[in-house]
Parts: sequence; structure tokens; C-alpha cells
Amino acid sequence: MLARTFYAELGAALGQTTIVENRPGAGGAIGTTSVAKAAPDGTTLIFAASSHNVTALLSEHPAYDPIKDFAAVANVGMQSYVLMTSAAVPARSVAEFLAYARANPGKLNYSSPGHGSSGHLAMAYFTRLAGIDMVHIPFKSTQDATTDVLAGRSHALIVPNVGVSKDPRIRLLGVTSSRGSSFLPDVPPIGQTLPGYVFESWFGLLAPAGTPRPVIERINAEVAKLLANPTIRERLAAQGVEPKPLAPEAFTRLIADDYAAMAKVVKAVGRIE
Repeated sequence: MLARTFYAELGAALGQTTIVENRPGAGGAIGTTSVAKAAPDGTTLIFAASSHNVTALLSEHPAYDPIKDFAAVANVGMQSYVLMTSAAVPARSVAEFLAYARANPGKLNYSSPGHGSSGHLAMAYFTRLAGIDMVHIPFKSTQDATTDVLAGRSHALIVPNVGVSKDPRIRLLGVTSSRGSSFLPDVPPIGQTLPGYVFESWFGLLAPAGTPRPVIERINAEVAKLLANPTIRERLAAQGVEPKPLAPEAFTRLIADDYAAMAKVVKAVGRIE
């Protein structure tokens, strides 16, 4: 959905017909691997997110190397998540939630969009870093996981900032970004209470390794122009994404830094279940 917010305009800017092809399966590894093996000519790209790194890190035998097999082309934006709790839990802040969870080990649960999902990893990392014991309840989608919290059957979950509405049945306790979120300005960063906790996702275009530098620079320049377009920015905002154009070198560093950060998360979480 996010790729479709700008693909037509990007194709027009490049003078090429652009097609968004969904390649689901294996946590995105099938589509990602197909791009890694594509001709490095700039005509086949992948619209990736931080899950690009996470999927490889969680796999015992990853189908692709998230760093070596790809060239960073253009970052599109960043998205943070938010810790949502059921109003049935007597906590109105991250500190109060942690205190309650520590006083009731194993009695609280959290929902997620499924094993190994970003929501699962973000929440599992939160519980491990905080040293609290909560039971994981996986669902098939973010909507199903959220519905369970709204119904009071699940006590908490971490979801993308987009689409979060004010509802007396839930409370928004903290965002996962280090500096807060422009989409939820009244919700403080979790890291203010739980030092070291940060969990964000980048979204951007990657090409097969070996793609010529002039090709990468041209696509990067056109994406930067699109991210200054008010219409495109409005579409991204509707998806909860803050535009963040970066030069190829800066985007390369972002991906490498994210890989290192997610490696620490996966190590801390261990076998998530």
C-alpha cells in the first residue's frame, strides 16, 4: 500500500512504466530474494522496510544477505510504533504499566500480528528489556490483535502509529521512537522510562548489488523531489510515515545501523515465542 502512494509519479519522473508486484511468502524473503537475483540495471527494485533486516536475522539459513546483496537507492520515510494497553489495566504511563506487570508476573498477556512480526519483536524486546513476564497471543493481523485489546481480552500490544484513534477502552502509553512522534505528540517515548528502548522502521527502495551508480543517483534524486510534493507527503502521512529523503550513502549507513540494532534486539529476545 505504501509503495502505491508514489509509484505512478516516480514512473512518470523516470519516463518508465512502473508496476508494483506483490510477492508474498516466507516473511517477504521470496520477493526479496527475487530482487537480489535480478539484473542490476535499475529496472527491478524492492520497496523494503526494517523487516528486510529482521527476516534475515531471524532465519537460521537466510535466503539473502540484507547488506551485501543490495544497493541502497532511496529512503522514503520512517515509522514509529506505539504501546497500547487495555483500559482494564490500571496503568496510565509506561512506569505504572511496568510496576503493575512486575507485581503480577505471568498474569498479563500481549497480542501481536503473528510470530516474528514487527509487533511481536517490538513487544518481546520491551518485555525482555524491562524484565517483565507476559504471555504472547499471536493473531493473523494487526486488526485482529488490536480488536482483542479493545475487547479487553488482551492487555497490551505495540502497533504502528497510523490509525490509532481515541477510544476509552484503550490507553496509549508510549511511542517507540527516540524523539517521540509527530503523529502522537502527546505520547512520550518509551525510552524515557525504559532506557535503551527504541524500535522504528524505515521504508525505502533497494536495488540488486552492482547496480550502476548513475542509475541509483537518478532514482534517488527523483524520490527526493517527490518527497517534497505536498500531495505525496499527505499520502505518506495517511500511512503514518514521516518523509526522510537521504542520499545513497546516508541510506546505506541507516540500513547498516538498523541491522546492528536489530541484531541486538534479536539477541536480547532470543527465541521469540
